[in-house]
Amino acid sequence: MINGIKKYVAIGPESTGKSTLCEQLAKHFNTLWCPEYAREFLNTNGTEYTYDNLLHIATKQLEQEDRIAQELSESGVSPFLFVDTDMYVMKVWCEFVFGECHRFILDQIAERKYDGYFLCNLDLPWVEDNMREYPDPKIREELFLYYKELLTGQDVPWIEIKGDNPSRTRMAIQWVKEQNGLL
Repeated sequence: MINGIKKYVAIGPESTGKSTLCEQLAKHFNTLWCPEYAREFLNTNGTEYTYDNLLHIATKQLEQEDRIAQELSESGVSPFLFVDTDMYVMKVWCEFVFGECHRFILDQIAERKYDGYFLCNLDLPWVEDNMREYPDPKIREELFLYYKELLTGQDVPWIEIKGDNPSRTRMAIQWVKEQNGLL
């Protein structure tokens, strides 16, 4: 728990409902959520990016998360923050595209603490948009397994989220309540 806020992160490949899940959880728990900064960056700068751009995106993602967590902590409205994307996503992105990862990202994975992860499954239909790069089902499966391996290799609780969006939201709400003794 950071600043009295419990942080839950949605991770997984593109088009697996991370943003929708975070937005719905925030609505249910009457709280804020932290969107993925990469979308803002790519909307502003175009979809071509470099290895160093990923470091910039990671830094801005963390700044945004910290700002929202501080705002939430000061407001006292809710103890929960739902985060779309963390440094695990940045690690996968760096390594998958460029074959290496910035030391800063790896250090942040080790230093930052979260209260839980939602691993978003591939069972939602692919939604095309100009920022998504990997519609191929084999690549998406490879990326999903990479995320799953990362989560099984660490000690923060996590749950695989499956089904349509309403089912995913219900599953995640139930899990957050169980994790926090709210049942």
